[in-house]
Amino acid sequence: MTAQPTWRLCVAPMMDWTDRHCRFFHRLLSPHARLYTEMVNAHAVRHGDRARLLAFDPSEHPVALQLGGAEPELLAAAARQGEAAGYDEINLNLGCPSDRVQAGRFGACLMREPVLVAECLAAMREAVRVPVTAKCRIGVDDQDAYADLQRFAVALFEAGVRVVVVHARKAWLKGLSPKENREIPPLDYPRVYRLKREMPDFTVVVNGGIVAVEQALAHLEHVDGVMLGRAAYHDPYVLARLEHALYGTPLPARADVLQALRAYVEAEVARGTRLQHIARHLLGLFQGEPGARAFRRHLSEHAHREGAGWDVIEAALATCGAWRHAA
Repeated sequence: MTAQPTWRLCVAPMMDWTDRHCRFFHRLLSPHARLYTEMVNAHAVRHGDRARLLAFDPSEHPVALQLGGAEPELLAAAARQGEAAGYDEINLNLGCPSDRVQAGRFGACLMREPVLVAECLAAMREAVRVPVTAKCRIGVDDQDAYADLQRFAVALFEAGVRVVVVHARKAWLKGLSPKENREIPPLDYPRVYRLKREMPDFTVVVNGGIVAVEQALAHLEHVDGVMLGRAAYHDPYVLARLEHALYGTPLPARADVLQALRAYVEAEVARGTRLQHIARHLLGLFQGEPGARAFRRHLSEHAHREGAGWDVIEAALATCGAWRHAA
């Protein structure tokens, strides 16, 4: 089976980070990347402010809605709402190890309940026509063998899932914080590669610890796609570099990326969005470049102020010597 090119480059769902402003910005850096929402509780989709929770800009396509939950009927209903809102994919979170998520009986703890997971995914698939996918770990707690991942993947496949994103670390459900679970358990990329070899009809995307173009290209020798998380947030220009390497898209000047954001910023501020909610996602754009610290400092000190608008971003560019008007 030929890999779906739309999963070749992905940006991970990250709580409190990959909101609609972040995704709009990331789309400017990578026209081809598949973007994911923060995890949204299926209960919230069903009973909460659906318009706010599911809002996104049309430019974000291809964009996936990640859901959290463990009730098949509720997840199916939330998936239908996501499809109706225009999302290109519905993804089930099977990898988050936080205590709050575990208390709701979803996230990584569901890797211990493959039968329930299969029921959830089958119900979601019956409810929508867009792809239903899963994001999981290589295991949890004492699941130390490849066979544990393989059994879980077989359950996903038998439920009709054909795309799986695997964070190449095990999760400890007790004793480690979510941050520690992203750093302490060792990465095991070969286990993910083996899954692809032995289940070639799966589109397999590897996630975890990917920070550089060369690293991503090396992974793509073994799997169908790569998903970047914290690196894409703290050093977002890596998305432009990967876009260039994978698709030949010309590398944009960082200042031009921000210029392309201007209309969006001005429209959002006019609607009542505070600049700080957009600007916080821009802080890493000049990571590793001269003037990066001055750029970050100016945004951090001024974007939260009442009435702050595009002029703050323009001044931040001027402080680091990066500003130039587009032709």
